[in-house]
Amino acid sequence: MSQAADRIDLETSIGYALKEAASALRLAMETVLRPLGLTITEYSCLELLAQHPGLSNSDLARGAFVTRQSMSVLLQGLERDGLVSRPAEAPVGKVLPTRLTPQGRTSLDAASAAVRAVELRMLSGMTADEQAVALAGLQSMIRSLRTDE
Repeated sequence: MSQAADRIDLETSIGYALKEAASALRLAMETVLRPLGLTITEYSCLELLAQHPGLSNSDLARGAFVTRQSMSVLLQGLERDGLVSRPAEAPVGKVLPTRLTPQGRTSLDAASAAVRAVELRMLSGMTADEQAVALAGLQSMIRSLRTDE
């Protein structure tokens, strides 16, 4: 028999509010990326490659929060569409480093601007200090949850 004190109050639950915010952010990002022909995961992959050229499939999968198999399929599509390139053979070991193509850079520039506009809209009701506190709080939550991993 559970007690009311052990239940989550959805009105005051930080976890529930975080999930609701994540869902709203995802919907807003999907809305601005769809006309650009990109999914959120494709955008994430391109952004990761712009900031860290040559990442492996495994590194990209971790950064985009998907499985290696899903990332492999996604990369094949991005390569087919001319947005990324990978060597036919691994220069060292088994890793095929992935890089943005000029077309991929152009697509990413448009997508980054669209996603940045969403983020600015999301943060528009917060001061710079409130944004800094929110970011620090989220980073603390992430560290706390990963401590047991």
